[in-house]
Amino acid sequence: MQGHPGAAGPRRLLKRIRDLMAAGGAGQERLDQIVKIIAADMVAEVCSIYLMRGGNELELFATQGLNREAVHKTRLAIGEGLIGDIAAHARPLALADAQSHPNFAYRPETGEEVYHSLMGVPILRGGRTLGVVAVQNRTFRDYTEEEVETLQTIAMVLAELVAGAAFGPEAELARVGGALGPARLEGVRLSDGIALGHAVLHQPRISIRQIVADNLEAERRRLDEAVSTMHVAIDDLVARSGFVEGEQREILESYRMFAEDHGWLGRIKEAIDTGLTAEAAVQKVQEDTRARMSQIADPYLRERLADLEDLGNRLLQHLVGQGLRNEDLPEDAIVFARSMGPAELLDYDRRKLRAIVLEEGSPTSHVAIIAHALDLPMLGRVRDVLVQVDPGDPVVVDAELGQVMLRPSDEVRDSVSAAVDARASRMAAYAVLRKQPAVTRDGVRIAISMNAGLLMEMDQLENSGADGVGLYRTEIPFMIRAEFPDVAEQTDLYRRILDRAGERHVVFRTLDIGGDKKLPYLEDARDENPAMGYRAIRLSLDRPVMLREQLRAMIRAAAGRRLDVMFPMIADISEFEQARALLDLEIQRERSRGRPLPSTLRVGTMLEVPALLWQLPALCARADFISVGSNDLLQFLFASDRGNPHLADRYDALSPAALSCLGAIAEQCNNLGKDLTVCGDLASRPLEAMALVGLGFRGLSMPASAIGPIKDMIRRVKIESLGRYLHDLVRVPDHSVREKLRIYAQERGIFD
Repeated sequence: MQGHPGAAGPRRLLKRIRDLMAAGGAGQERLDQIVKIIAADMVAEVCSIYLMRGGNELELFATQGLNREAVHKTRLAIGEGLIGDIAAHARPLALADAQSHPNFAYRPETGEEVYHSLMGVPILRGGRTLGVVAVQNRTFRDYTEEEVETLQTIAMVLAELVAGAAFGPEAELARVGGALGPARLEGVRLSDGIALGHAVLHQPRISIRQIVADNLEAERRRLDEAVSTMHVAIDDLVARSGFVEGEQREILESYRMFAEDHGWLGRIKEAIDTGLTAEAAVQKVQEDTRARMSQIADPYLRERLADLEDLGNRLLQHLVGQGLRNEDLPEDAIVFARSMGPAELLDYDRRKLRAIVLEEGSPTSHVAIIAHALDLPMLGRVRDVLVQVDPGDPVVVDAELGQVMLRPSDEVRDSVSAAVDARASRMAAYAVLRKQPAVTRDGVRIAISMNAGLLMEMDQLENSGADGVGLYRTEIPFMIRAEFPDVAEQTDLYRRILDRAGERHVVFRTLDIGGDKKLPYLEDARDENPAMGYRAIRLSLDRPVMLREQLRAMIRAAAGRRLDVMFPMIADISEFEQARALLDLEIQRERSRGRPLPSTLRVGTMLEVPALLWQLPALCARADFISVGSNDLLQFLFASDRGNPHLADRYDALSPAALSCLGAIAEQCNNLGKDLTVCGDLASRPLEAMALVGLGFRGLSMPASAIGPIKDMIRRVKIESLGRYLHDLVRVPDHSVREKLRIYAQERGIFD
């Protein structure tokens, strides 16, 4: 290897380290021996091992070549110096002139000023950085890719030693977690619900008994056999999942394609060629994947890498003969994981599973879509939860509030248990209202519609008691594919949606992509403020072919039936007119070809941008209906990012400002005789929905689970007296009138 004879035998080096580890002894003694072996074999004047202390600091634990007095004295913060940079980014670094690098940090006690070149790699285990191993040379040495890979493989072996060795009290690794008291952590809601149960750690650590291979050909055969067995098991999983059509089926099919990815399998085979056993090679590729995930901001790519990690876990189970044992699950399992693939979720016994908590994840991830379809509560982005939870801990997950409570007191558990039981009783009572009309006590009819975005959700339409679908989000089928679905595929999907709706209406919203909803096959526009940037209708109008193909598919799917189309994030009348013109072109195109057209066509817009408030008369003259997207409207109204936890409670939707804005919209649309609906989160919460109908809204659209509580509220309220009360209430200078509205409702028996 370019004149460095000791580096030419990585397998020999690995075997020497393996033999040293097998010989036993104190952890510190073995580290001292390992740095000597690495330095000699890689022809380096220095080899040093830095280990993590307390999760935020690196300590020099062993060295060959630097001053011995610096051991256990030299410390670096994460990100400090070259060693800190390697730990912070979980990636290798190889520099011929390390001292010229801007991150170089000189520590005089180490005596490293005479060494010019440096190569270092992170010591990774389970996706976490345990430390850094580095070599240095006096010369300006260009380290080869093979040398970097060799040091990475050594670091993987070191990870097992570091994680399992008992270091002395002077040099004991500080470990985070293990707290015995209660803890409350915040996260992002991925799937609604509340659950009470006991913690189960997803993917318990698989013990790899042998890291260095004795026979490479035998390891290759073992890998091929395990891959073949895994493919059969995945096919069986897809077959028995129960998802015979729709987006969930497509997710599992794409997952199966990942299992046959030649690039991924090729990297595992290359790792075997360096001298690793099959399972050690899989683990090495997994650690590389996790390191890549930590550096990738794009949510689509992160979720695809999460699927690959899922496959790596599954392949390891086949190699070592371990697997998920559902019989060992508690009856109320709440599963904790860093990330999870869709197939991993389906492996669990649904009868025993109560909720999922992830350190990562996003609302558009494959596993979140599956959880939503299974009506399973799921929280994501719960930072450092895995180091704070122990197996068997009692846990409360409240996805609606975005929080998980670890080891809650008996009083809290009893309270939550009572709340869960009460919620179940209420839902049973609401089911009785399914066939009852949503009519107020003074005879005002409120149209209740359902929000949906998955084909499976259409099965809830009949039982929900909804009048129809007030918002069908069409972007999800686009987001789970690797390429843009063609007109035939879209037509088939929209036709199946309309078939399931029967006589009920479905309002199709055209693609609302951009911001946090990205398509992997579209160029990613980098916005400093994605929510207010290049998204929704702005993106669609710049890609008229994409929008026209979607509209064409909707027209064909609705042949002979009613079609409702809604454009998102209209900020100017001209945008609505441009979008409507493209729809008219597609209608004319189908007519000229003799194709059947929809029996009725209604075209509307979302009202999410405050600028439309001053254009409502002109908009009402052009649109057949308007639907208020309260989530975006209020975040734009208050200039408050709804995803920022620091701002979550700063502004209230039940403030005089927000109610005045919403009241002005309702008054203008009602005076102009225009159909008006609210389809954002406000419509799904009883107190807020009560305010909306009092302001003059006569149409609400919400998730199916919210229809019962909202219908119950509507049947108890008197619009006339509520309207008079709100008329005066919106004029007070309060930050919020929430409590006043709550007291009003309770005094009149609107809420129990």
